Amino acid sequence: MAGRAGGDMKEPMNEQAVANIYGSMRAELNQIYSKITELEMEVSEHSLVMGAIQPLDPSRRCYRMIGGVLVERTIKEVLPAVQRNKEGLEAVIIRLNEALEKKKKEIAEFEAKYKIKIRKSDGEVKDDNERKEGSAQGVLVGPASTNE
Repeated sequence: MAGRAGGDMKEPMNEQAVANIYGSMRAELNQIYSKITELEMEVSEHSLVMGAIQPLDPSRRCYRMIGGVLVERTIKEVLPAVQRNKEGLEAVIIRLNEALEKKKKEIAEFEAKYKIKIRKSDGEVKDDNERKEGSAQGVLVGPASTNE
C-alpha cells in the first residue's frame, strides 16, 4: 500500500525505486495468495468435521476448541456454529479473490507503465511453452551415477 501511495503521489525517481515498489506489490500479491490457500484449507477442515458429525445423534457430546480452550458441547450446538464459521470463511475467500484480481490488475498496469519485464535466471526452470526443441541453453546434469 505504501508503494502504491508513493507511485500515485510522486513518480519514482530511479529504477531502484521502481524495483522496490514493484517488489512490494509482488510481496502483497503473494501474501494474498497464501492467505487464500490457508483459508481454503480451513474450509476443507470444516467440511470434514461437518461430514463426520452430521450423521451422528444430535444429543451426543463432542468437543470444540474455542480460543485455545477445549469445551464440551453437544453435536446439536456445535454443528450450526461450524456451518456459520465455514460460511464466514467462504465469504472472506471471495473478498480476498476480488482483492487478488485488483492487485493483479494494478501490477499489470505498473508493469506496462514502467515497461517491466520479468527475467528468468539461468538456474530457474522455464515454462513448457517457452521451451522448444533445439533451444536447450544449459547442461542437464543427472544424479551422480557410476555407470553413466
